[in-house]
Amino acid sequence: MQISKKEFFYAPNILSYIRILLIPVFVYLYIKADTDIECFYAALALGISSLSDLLDGKIARKFNMISELGIALDPIADKLTHIAVAVCLCTRHIIFLIPVCILVCKETYMGVMNLYKIKTKKKKLGGAEMFGKVSTAIVFIAMILLVLFPSMPLMLVYLLTFVCSISLIVSWIGYFFVFRRL
Repeated sequence: MQISKKEFFYAPNILSYIRILLIPVFVYLYIKADTDIECFYAALALGISSLSDLLDGKIARKFNMISELGIALDPIADKLTHIAVAVCLCTRHIIFLIPVCILVCKETYMGVMNLYKIKTKKKKLGGAEMFGKVSTAIVFIAMILLVLFPSMPLMLVYLLTFVCSISLIVSWIGYFFVFRRL
C-alpha cells in the first residue's frame, strides 16, 4: 500500500485522527464522571466522535478523497472507539461485559477472516455491509444512552445490553455468510 503525503491531510483522514484522539478524552471524562453533567460531557465527546464518523465518509465520497489510508483508518477508529466505550460501560454496568465479549470475538473473527481471504484468495471485504452499519448504529446509540443516563433503571440497562448483544450476533452471522461467499 503506497500512501502519499497528500493523503495524510485529506479532511476525512483528519476526522479519523480526531476520533482516535477523542478516545482518551472520552475515557477520562467517563471514568471521572460523578454527576449527570459530567456524564453529559463524556457523551458529548462521544457525540462529536460519532458526528465526525458520519462526516468523514460523506466528505470522502463527495470530494473524491477516498484513500487507502482512509479505508484502513476509518474502521480502526470505529473499533477502537466502540471497544473503549464498551469497556468503560462495564465499569458501571458489569452486564455490559456480554456485548463486549461478543464485540471482541466478532471483530477478531472478521480480522482473521479478512487476512485469511487476502492471503489465500487475494480477496478482501470491500467495506461494511448494510447489516453491519445498522448494527454499529444500534450499538452506538445504546452506548450513548448508557453514557448519557448513568442513573437509568436497571431494566433499561438490561434491555439495551440485550439489544446490543442480539445486534452484534446478527451482524456476526451476516459477515460469516459474506466471508463464505468470498
